[in-house]
Formats: sequence, C-alpha cells, structure tokens
Amino acid sequence: MSMSQKNSAETRPVQLIGEKPLTIEDILALASGERCAALDPSPALARRIELSASILGEKLKGGFTIYGVSTGLGDSCVNKLSPELAKSLPHNLVRYHGCGTGRFLGELESAAVVAVRLAALGRGYSGVRQLLLERLCDILNARVLPCIPEEGSVGASGDLTPLSYLAALLIGEREATFDGEMMESSAALQRAGLEPLELAPKEGLALMNGTSVMTALGCLAFHRARKLARLACAITSLASAAMEGEAAHFDDRIFALKPHPGQRLAARWIAEQLGYDPKTTKHAVRVQDRYSIRCAPHVIGVLVDALPLVRRFLETELNGVNDNPIIDPETGDVLHSGNFYGGHTCFAMDGLKAAVANLADLADRQLALLCNESFNNGLPANLLGMTGPAAHAHHGFKAMQISASALAAEALKLTMPASVFSRSTECHNQDKVSMGTIAARDALRIIELTERGLAITLLGACQALDLRGAIGSSGGCSEGNRRIYDAVRAIVPMTIEDRRHDLDIERIVDALDMDALGLGSLEEIDAMG
Repeated sequence: MSMSQKNSAETRPVQLIGEKPLTIEDILALASGERCAALDPSPALARRIELSASILGEKLKGGFTIYGVSTGLGDSCVNKLSPELAKSLPHNLVRYHGCGTGRFLGELESAAVVAVRLAALGRGYSGVRQLLLERLCDILNARVLPCIPEEGSVGASGDLTPLSYLAALLIGEREATFDGEMMESSAALQRAGLEPLELAPKEGLALMNGTSVMTALGCLAFHRARKLARLACAITSLASAAMEGEAAHFDDRIFALKPHPGQRLAARWIAEQLGYDPKTTKHAVRVQDRYSIRCAPHVIGVLVDALPLVRRFLETELNGVNDNPIIDPETGDVLHSGNFYGGHTCFAMDGLKAAVANLADLADRQLALLCNESFNNGLPANLLGMTGPAAHAHHGFKAMQISASALAAEALKLTMPASVFSRSTECHNQDKVSMGTIAARDALRIIELTERGLAITLLGACQALDLRGAIGSSGGCSEGNRRIYDAVRAIVPMTIEDRRHDLDIERIVDALDMDALGLGSLEEIDAMG
C-alpha cells in the first residue's frame, strides 16, 4: 500500500485528483494539510493514465520524434537522441535547471505548488506513470516539500526552473523540508519512508513544463485578497462613524443607478455596518465627505468585481493540461503545443495587483483624514490619546501614518504589469513569454503590504472612535461597528502614552488570517461569479 493510500485512511478528508475539477479552496485545503490527496479511483482515469504513458513508450520505441523525449530541449529540439541518451535526458533537464535564485517559497506556497502540479498531471494526458502521480500524493500528504527558490521563471515554457526543484525532490536531489526542518531531499524521502524515483522519458519535462508555480501563488493571493475587500469596507464604516460622516453616501439607490455588482455589494456592507436607514439616519453637518470616504465603494468595488474573473482564470488554469507535448489517449496522437504559456494567470495577477494596491492607497488617505485635525471633524491631531500637560511629549499615530504611507507607496510601485516585460530568451526559442510568476509574486507582496496598511488604518479608526466617545452605552456606535471594534480591542488596547505599535499591527494581520475580526461572510463575492 502506498503512503497516499495509508494517508487516505486517516481522519483527514480525502481530496480526489484527476476526474472532477478542483477549486481554489480545494488547493488551499491540500496545501494547508487540511485534506490529503489521492488519485480518483475511476477506471476511466486509470485507463487514460496507462494509455498516455504506454503510447509514449511505443512511440519512443518506434523512433517517433517527440519533443523533449527523443529530441533535445528548447531551441535544441533539432538534436535527435538515441534511445540510450533519451533515458538520461529527464534527469539532465532537472539538473541544468537548478539555477533558481532568491528566497525559498514558504511551506504553504510549496505545498500549493505540489497540489497544482498534481492536478494538471493527474488529468491523464501527460504521458506520466501512475507511480509518479502517487508519489506526488505521497510527498504532499507526508509534507515532504521541495525548497523552491522564487526567482528564475519567465512564465513560458511554464515555470521550468522553479518546478525543477519539485522534480529534484522526487529523484532525491537538492533540498526539502520535512516536519518543518530543511534537509537533503534524499534524507527527507528516507524519513518519510519513500524511495527516490527514476524518471521515465517524459516525466522530467512533464513535471517542469507547466504553469503550476504561478497558479499556486495566484490561488493564495486570491484567498487573501477576498478578505481585504471586506476589511476595507469595515474600516470605511468605522472611519465614517469616527469622523461623523454622511452615511447616506452608501444608500443603495445610488448604486442601483450604476450597478456594478461588486461596487453595490461594497456599499451595502458599509451601510449595514453603519446601521444606515434612509428613513431614520440623521444627515451629517457636512453635505459631502471627501472622496476616500464617499467613493470608497467605488474603489473597493473594483476588487470585488474583479475577484470572480480572477477565480475563473485561476481555476481554468489549475484544472487545465498545461505541459508540452500532450498525449491524446484516444487517438495516440502526440500534440506539440504551447499550453504552458501563463498569459491568463499573468493577466489575472496584474489586475489583482492594481485592485489591491488601490485599497492600500485608500486606507492611507483615510488615515490621513483621521490624523489631521483640519479634516477629522474635531478629533485630536494624530489621534493623540494623552491629555493634559504631558500631551506635548507624545505623538499618537504620527509615525503610524508615515508607515501606512510607506506601505501604500511600495504597493503602488509594484503595480506595473509584469506581462509587458516579456523578454526573448533561450536562443530566441522562448521569444514571447508571459511573466506570470513574477506577476503572482508581485501580487502576494502587494497583498502583504496592503494587509499591514489596512491594519494600521483599522487601529487608527478604532482609536478615533475611542476619542470620539462613540464606544459605550450612550456613544451611539452601531452594532456592526461595535462588533469590529470589540474584536480589535480584544487584542490591541487603545493608545494613550506613546508605545511601540509593530506588534499591534502584526496582531491585527494574524487576526485577519484567522478570520477573527468579525468581518462577516465572503460568500456573496463567490455568488457573483
């Protein structure tokens, strides 16, 4: 019995691979270890896998020209290989692509890469053996994960260099993590009770020639970006209340007349948190708030409306066959193609980058209003909590605003579309490439920056509510705002005297990750798709 079969008998739910389409949530569950992976027992899938591998073997024996199997690689495809040389090619391919640079992907990211590559190869059109697919299940379930440097992919032919580190793990080379400890891959496999594989003729290429790194990182980015949309709405409600703004800016009648679904949903979330009722809510003294409050649904709504498209692009990619060549098990044809091109994932990530970075910019502008006594409707400058003679020696949120501005600036700087930086490389064979992996990495970095920027503004909005006296039995704070405020104050106290805030920021980011801020459901975003 293979390790994947043993793990299938554990208490963890089993995620079947190969027949039914996977969702982003399925990949996240596999990457986090919440579920274990197993090949679908469907006879149809087993037949496809067996046929595609056997067809490849027969073609090779018959002298048929198959790229990357009986020929050299890339521009070297004109070099014909003898059957004996063809046997050494998969391992040589893995080894010469061992030139990645930069930090290693985290364990969650690396596990997501394994899961997404398994999904692509598990369709049964890539000419790989069932043994290889089971071994991918094994390492994922046992948490034997490749150490993958994040730099070195141009996104077509897929993620060749970073995926070579997954292939290297399977043959017992380079480094891996096991039980959170980094070690030689051979040692990690041994500890997990697994043997290194001898790759069959196309298996090195099949493992490496696809879009699985960019797509895996994209799935993680999507998951985190959804939360930021809801958090930005919550902050807007808190900031509007703290500055005694005009709640009628979020009246649904406005958004029904320009009915972008995500924009309208964002406005409804804000209005509901504020407890806005067009019949009973009193108007503010100032007839119109500044744009960072009044137009917040229009900013946040772009992200909310973009998320269903991002999901569709990512899920099509992760369920697609994206290596080259592809084997048609029904006809025996070998199809030489370009499905490794990551253009759709790159477009999705480039768009996500801009939409998320705009939230960082929005939150920075909202914090600027909250901190400036010329614009915050009577709150102390810099949201200073100290009173009396000692107040002049304290500075409240002054430095927090500087940090928020720095985070927003860095996020905005990274929004340049990666796809427009395509470079002709590899002897002009790869003369138009997607840059999808760079876009996905940028998206994750922008999300990281934005999470911290929004955390700062959330703390500022709660501080402003305290200073306004809105919290308490007679403060008039809405139930929705009180829910978010209480979640924040459960982990971070109000700032009176000057103190460090970096740990406060990280506590908020951790609470966001653990869904502990009381933001509410995100299912309405999914329903839009």
